[in-house]
Amino acid sequence: MHSINALDYRLSVAPMMDWTDRHCRYFHRLLSPHARLYTEMVTSAALVRGKQLRLLEHSQQEHPVALQLGGSDPHELAEAARYGAQAGYDEINLNVGCPSDRVQSGRFGACLMREPALVGDCVKAMRDAVTVPVTVKCRIGVDDQDDYADLQHFTETMLQAGVEVLVVHARKAWLEGLSPKENREIPPLDYQRVYRLKREFPQLVVVINGGITTVEAVQEHLAHVDGVMLGRAAYHDPYVLARVEAALYDEPLPARESVMRHMRPYIEAELARGTALKHICRHLLGLYQGEPGARGFRRTLSEGAHLPGAGWPLIEQAMAPMLAVA
Repeated sequence: MHSINALDYRLSVAPMMDWTDRHCRYFHRLLSPHARLYTEMVTSAALVRGKQLRLLEHSQQEHPVALQLGGSDPHELAEAARYGAQAGYDEINLNVGCPSDRVQSGRFGACLMREPALVGDCVKAMRDAVTVPVTVKCRIGVDDQDDYADLQHFTETMLQAGVEVLVVHARKAWLEGLSPKENREIPPLDYQRVYRLKREFPQLVVVINGGITTVEAVQEHLAHVDGVMLGRAAYHDPYVLARVEAALYDEPLPARESVMRHMRPYIEAELARGTALKHICRHLLGLYQGEPGARGFRRTLSEGAHLPGAGWPLIEQAMAPMLAVA
């Protein structure tokens, strides 16, 4: 079993469905050499029954990178975890926080917080199957489970199952009546509950997630917990990763243009493999967020990337006005 170093979890980027694919992760790695990156959630059934091992594809540059799995069958999750470890992932993370209907119908995601013993069985089975760390991402509660005691009991069960790292989205999940999008925005954030968890379980590496958008907020949270996971902020304003990196690790801030230039070999290699430019470009749109000319940069890329034959010259075209401003 690999030993866990809490410092490895200081900064991470959340697993986000339809967003944190391999192209996105490659781009995020250029902005943040230290952040721990997570795949989109992959269901254990897709890997084991569907044999969709292509879902595990990633590049060596992404490490440290974790595979997030969704499921509730201990045997199937163990096998999926084994596939993930064989594919080279540094960590296997179990999703116990996603509130989407699709996830609930498969009896995994946030509804599993009501079944801590089952989650414990899943974790035990996964830990027995692999030597890399097995971690859990959860919410502070679901529906009317509004008592801190519920989260406390869940956490105790995770510790007994051998979990050493718990990523906590500091919002409850409402499984009835709220869409997944509303579940990311409407339930109020309760950071204090996550801080309390860290105080009461000091042996656990606790990573906080939810609504964190600035360097200052990251530093404030790190006074109370071991790590901070950025979600939508890292996607819509990816340069925030470079700012946090500079603050936490004393890395020099890279010029945005230099980040794009470092993407070029990757983009050209992917185009040569037959990947359409639009699949990569959609992750780059926020790089100049808040800068003069950002809207034009986004427009040039989003209007041109889906056209037949679109390649690196389109990116040069989008960057040209930005360089003139700089």
